[in-house]
Amino acid sequence: MKLNNPMIICVAPNGARKTKADHIGLPLSANELALEAENCMQAGAAMIHLHVRDENGKHTIDPEYYRPVISAIRDRVGDGLIIQATTEAVGQYSAEEQMAMVRDLKPEAVSMAIGELCPKGQEEEEKASAFFRWVMDNQISAQYILYSVEDIERFIDLHSRGIIPAKRPSILLVLGRYSRDLTSDPEELLPMLEALSGFTCDWAVCAFGANEADCMALAATRGGHARIGFENNILMADASVAPDNAALISSFAARVKKLGRSIASAKEARKILKVHSKKEFNHVY
Repeated sequence: MKLNNPMIICVAPNGARKTKADHIGLPLSANELALEAENCMQAGAAMIHLHVRDENGKHTIDPEYYRPVISAIRDRVGDGLIIQATTEAVGQYSAEEQMAMVRDLKPEAVSMAIGELCPKGQEEEEKASAFFRWVMDNQISAQYILYSVEDIERFIDLHSRGIIPAKRPSILLVLGRYSRDLTSDPEELLPMLEALSGFTCDWAVCAFGANEADCMALAATRGGHARIGFENNILMADASVAPDNAALISSFAARVKKLGRSIASAKEARKILKVHSKKEFNHVY
């Protein structure tokens, strides 16, 4: 199957939960993340989904911890990667705290779980609507995370009512929920794509376990994009332990090319996702 639109590969190198006990090569420090970012860029990634940790190694969304990591990555890759911050709560942060982080940090891109940022209820939806509009007005590329067909149906409803302001929103479809022994099934993607039928958006997929590459390959044949990495999976397609995130990226990029689809550069990814590049990377943060 020949697809004209290049596939964006986003690396998710660490996540909020794993430690070096899970994989000795899990990048956590600014220097480790910068080196991993460069290696993944060279392997085919156009974006990095960034989690940061505090001085105790715990998940945080505090801009104080984001800024030095973003600076270190920019020093390594320049504008060769889109850097996407996360608002993931992990049971620690309220919607208000997540919104405050984005307003303070003003990243070039951000991922947000629609269920966390926009709980059901008129007052909550009004607050989320004002925030999503602010994100768009400040030229921050937003990606909305959806976990189920029900999430998709609600998201489409929110978009139809103007609460999601983008004409062509970017979404991430998560196949399964986080657990240490979860392995996603590519077939889980099909009802989600059916629910999206007729809705205009850019969509990507993330998955868990050794089937990650198979799930991403199905997305490749359907015109979607991929988020890959140690956050959700440390295994190669043959179930051996990956030496690093770059190995997962390079293996999958080769598979995508065999499927007849090209890999997006950061420049192409920015055009697709309408990400506005910073002019002076080393001085923004």
